[in-house]
Amino acid sequence: MTWDWSPLDRELDRWQQAGLTLPLWWRDDDATAPSQALGELAALAEAVDLPVHLAVIPANAEPALAEAIKADPRLIPVVHGWAHQNHAPEGAKKAEFGAHRPLPVLAKEARDGRARLQALFGPALRPMFVPPWNRIAPELLPALPGLGYAMISTFTPRKSALAAPGLVQVNTHLDPINWHGSRSLADPQALIAQLAAQLGDRREGHTDKSEPYGLLTHHLAHDAAIWDFTRALLTRLRAGPVTPWIAAPQTKDTE
Repeated sequence: MTWDWSPLDRELDRWQQAGLTLPLWWRDDDATAPSQALGELAALAEAVDLPVHLAVIPANAEPALAEAIKADPRLIPVVHGWAHQNHAPEGAKKAEFGAHRPLPVLAKEARDGRARLQALFGPALRPMFVPPWNRIAPELLPALPGLGYAMISTFTPRKSALAAPGLVQVNTHLDPINWHGSRSLADPQALIAQLAAQLGDRREGHTDKSEPYGLLTHHLAHDAAIWDFTRALLTRLRAGPVTPWIAAPQTKDTE
């Protein structure tokens, strides 16, 4: 399938002319076990030479996933909440770690999630917390460093590099899935325009140009159109003034 990439190409040329480099990262949510889709994800990561930060659901994670990740260093595990269960009241936006439950309960589940994945993945696990549905109670953020986390990741450009003292914000910015409609590929030309506009905002200083630019995918929800667009997008970006960003490993302070 052919798409018009010229808006993105023009913006990447402007970055090149300005001597700028885009830090790029990739987050894929909802992993629990090896699957054909996970294999496709790993193959694409190899093809475009960009590691995937795999947001793993701790309560449902299977030991076989640890073996798959051990066999492929391009798959980098991070913590995706606890059980990916919605606790928001009816009519409210979905959230597992929203302000709908007591803070000690949220803190315990965040602690348990890291502990379970630490036991499965060992030092491969990065100290990043990814709340399901990208929503989290602000009151929980200051507690996360004490629970072993150094990073928090949600969606949309960050307002500040630090979400709380000792907690770096590293968000995602583009999701190719039309979640509220077909659940297939969103309008590809709108996605290209969105990406070009976001990069323009960074170049002009309207948003934080130092924040790694994040692609958000969900391998278990992909159809052929989403896979094709994701491959084409990442191939285009990797050919531009881009450097891969990878979350730092755990340190003694976060163990």
